[in-house]
Amino acid sequence: MPRALQTNPPLPSEVNRLPQGSPAQRGRPRDAPRDTAGVETLPMADKSFIEKPEPFPQKEEALEWGYEEGVEWGLIFPDANGEYQSPINLNSREAKYDPSLLEVRLSPNYVVCRDCEVINDGHSIQIILKSKSVLVGGPLPRGHEFELHDVQFHWGRENQRGSEHTVNFKAFPMELHLIHWNSTLYSSIDEAVGKKHGIAIIALFVQGKSKTIPCFNPNSLLPDPLLRDYWVYEGSLTIPPCSESVTWILFRYPLTVSQLQIEEFRRLRTHVKGAELLEGCDGMLGDNFRPTQPLSDRVIRAAFQ
Repeated sequence: MPRALQTNPPLPSEVNRLPQGSPAQRGRPRDAPRDTAGVETLPMADKSFIEKPEPFPQKEEALEWGYEEGVEWGLIFPDANGEYQSPINLNSREAKYDPSLLEVRLSPNYVVCRDCEVINDGHSIQIILKSKSVLVGGPLPRGHEFELHDVQFHWGRENQRGSEHTVNFKAFPMELHLIHWNSTLYSSIDEAVGKKHGIAIIALFVQGKSKTIPCFNPNSLLPDPLLRDYWVYEGSLTIPPCSESVTWILFRYPLTVSQLQIEEFRRLRTHVKGAELLEGCDGMLGDNFRPTQPLSDRVIRAAFQ
């Protein structure tokens, strides 16, 4: 997530626990198998942008959180206890077809990123884009522009897990988030977080194969040229502060990147060189996904039948 969406915290030295199954509990990684049948293969940027990510400066006064088993976000970030949290499991059979999603086509106006800031904040890798790219249409309010702020990655230490959302309880090795904020209603992403129609996130599942391209082009991340095969639901940020009022747009078909690219992510570390590690921590950055949260009374809409 962008800096504005988090408190720039160090990794936690103490954890609080709740009974297993609490909606806000971090929980343990899922080991669900992934289903790769029938998916389209599309390229993603090559691994050069993650080889030397800039360490993210930590602040002493920042609140602590992490992905370790048993870490309780809800005691520190009250929004994490909300009823409409993300991620969720998408049950494709229960998704409701909504033809209104196609009345105004989902239209990204993305530009090629040649001047990006790449940050390793100890929790994930994020790419901060410095050129204006916007998203309109689809489930978004008519006449509103959502500006692309950054791209964030979540991945597992093994291919059997890593995505934050699951489809029919199946996980992918990685999930990629394109974070947008409503620049029509709000003056900054800080102001938009937690506000009505404030944030929209495109989520893309990632699986490993053999394609790469030489630069980071957000347009190449979109798997469906017609932008018709996606699910929509209302949820929250998946990292603290876990603010709600987020419109999630999840594409049905995953991206395909080389297995070597995925392994490059798994070589990243949570700390700067020479830093002292917490007991029981190997310092490797991975399994940085939140478990799925209860759907409650929410309806998942589908732009396809």
